[in-house]
Amino acid sequence: MNTLQTTPLRRSRAFLTVFLKEVRENLRDRRTLTSAFLTGPLLTPLLFVMLISFTVNRELDKAEQPLKVPVIGAQYAPNLVGALEAGGVVPQPAIADPERAVREQRADLVLRIAPGYAEAWRKGEPVQVELIYDSSQRDSGTPVDRVTKLVEGYARQQGAMRLVARGLSPGVAVPVVVAKRDQATAQSRAVLMFNMLPYLFVLTIFIGGMYLAIDLTAGERERQSLEPLFANPVPRWKIFLGKLAAICAFSTASLLICLLAFGVTGRFVPTEKLGMEVNLGPAFALHVLLLQLPLIVLLAGLQSMVAAFAKSYREAQTYLSLLMLLPILPSIALMVMPLRPKDWMYAVPLLGQHLGILDLVRGEGIGAVPLALCLGGSALAALVVALVTMQLYRSERLAISG
Repeated sequence: MNTLQTTPLRRSRAFLTVFLKEVRENLRDRRTLTSAFLTGPLLTPLLFVMLISFTVNRELDKAEQPLKVPVIGAQYAPNLVGALEAGGVVPQPAIADPERAVREQRADLVLRIAPGYAEAWRKGEPVQVELIYDSSQRDSGTPVDRVTKLVEGYARQQGAMRLVARGLSPGVAVPVVVAKRDQATAQSRAVLMFNMLPYLFVLTIFIGGMYLAIDLTAGERERQSLEPLFANPVPRWKIFLGKLAAICAFSTASLLICLLAFGVTGRFVPTEKLGMEVNLGPAFALHVLLLQLPLIVLLAGLQSMVAAFAKSYREAQTYLSLLMLLPILPSIALMVMPLRPKDWMYAVPLLGQHLGILDLVRGEGIGAVPLALCLGGSALAALVVALVTMQLYRSERLAISG
């Protein structure tokens, strides 16, 4: 039997005793250890890096390897077909029903050249070729862009030659030229690939403490062990803070493992092939840990509060599974409604951490004011949630199962 249920706690050491008890007991729980130290912090970075690496390498291979394209009417435009071949396109025999072939995914795209191509070309009239594809097929994007650029490049070249043949400068056809000056750095471009990183960190924190939060509240309530614990002559708030500290310890350990895993696996992401640069080393990890510290307490308090309303372990799992949707809201909001960061946004829990981590990924760092707002806003929210949960711990109904 647990010593906390038979021996009165010393008031001066109540918090530490509860904390050590919960940590020690849950270190023996295989389910808690698996969720806190394996499932989230290790598998998430590994799967994230593998997915990105596979996608990047696959798209680059498709852009560099010979591209097989069925061509209808190739005999009408031999020079165009030759230009396509020079660009890595391998013309394939014509197919009878190109639209159906594309819809059935037997071909990513089909190039069709009209019989009147040669006559219109000789007259100097504009000619048209058709690219038949299905935009709903994800594999069609790269081949379509590749063939489109080759055809447009051939058209510009031939148009310039026509002007020269008439004694005109090719510049006559292009009175206005757009000169693009991209101010993005190699590191800032990495945000395009790593914009889900803040959500993964928060999800790791959430999963790291979830099962512990369920067990320390709904689990003990179901096992009818909360009532003997509350019978000790110790303030309920000390018991709650001890449990809260244990949840925070597991969440923090989970985040640290996740940061270490990203620091190692992040080196294998082929960002240099895309002209990007990302640094997920020790400096990045320390800044992320600082940003997430008040959020760890906030999420632990929310988990404890929600679990306190559940009468059984399974019921608490259901409630917290719904609560798990909360961390993804900032990511969805920024994808649907791209916002220009304002200082006040950093004071909003979850959103502030999301923006701060993206600043770190860009290599810009986070300023003193946004950092203070981020830490202050989340800390205030954590305090409010902790005070509300303390009130729940004072209720006698919490110790009663059923």
